Amino acid sequence: MEIKGKTIWITGASSGIGEALCYELARHDCKLIISARREDELNRVKKQCNLEDINIFILPFDLLSIPSPEKLTNEAIGAFGKIDILINSGGISQRSFTKDTPLEIDRKIMEVNYFATIALSKAVLPHMIKNGEGHIVAVSSIVGKFGFPMRSAYSASKHALHGFFETAQAEFKNEKINFLIVVPGRVKTNISTNAVTKTGDAYGKMDEGQKSGISAQECAEKILKAIKKNHKEVNIGGSDILLVYIHRYAPWLYRKIAAKVSAT
Repeated sequence: MEIKGKTIWITGASSGIGEALCYELARHDCKLIISARREDELNRVKKQCNLEDINIFILPFDLLSIPSPEKLTNEAIGAFGKIDILINSGGISQRSFTKDTPLEIDRKIMEVNYFATIALSKAVLPHMIKNGEGHIVAVSSIVGKFGFPMRSAYSASKHALHGFFETAQAEFKNEKINFLIVVPGRVKTNISTNAVTKTGDAYGKMDEGQKSGISAQECAEKILKAIKKNHKEVNIGGSDILLVYIHRYAPWLYRKIAAKVSAT
């Protein structure tokens, strides 16, 4: 799919991978609809995109509470008259053991990472069907492929995305609507810093593994490449991505490795 000049809606646009995607897409002369909770941060990103106001639209909302996905989608479509690509980049991670995590935290993570993503995807889908083409991207995680210490709800929410979007891929196999699942490994963002703990508070520090991860810019570049090539799924990261293949082909070895890995 050609990206240049497309109209693209990005959630999680105020930081991390979502923010990096905004800058990359701005360089492709795209029209951008950028969404996140913090309007002040969206204004900062808008300024750094260096786009004219007629080419970028701020649509702030909280993924934890979307009262009407259809109304929100209509507002996004109204900005430029269409949406060619929806990139679901917004989400929240977790740093708490299963036994210590209250059910309300599990529900919060599932609401933000899974239900919000499919709600927006379902709301924009009729518009894309009417237009005869479209692209929906879901940013999952390496732990959407396997479990990992202190990530029980986060991992579950990402596993759920795979089930939903792989089904959509099969159902639309003969249509010009593509669904891409992005599987990032360690990317140097604030996702661990902002991760929710058992108390509901932010974790407040960056994991050591996160510090050594690839840059958000590199991740964004590879996502755009995958969109252009109409890939169904793309693994992005460093040597940590090897765990995906170890888990698939030698699960006994994966379990041995995971048992030795630090919880953080």
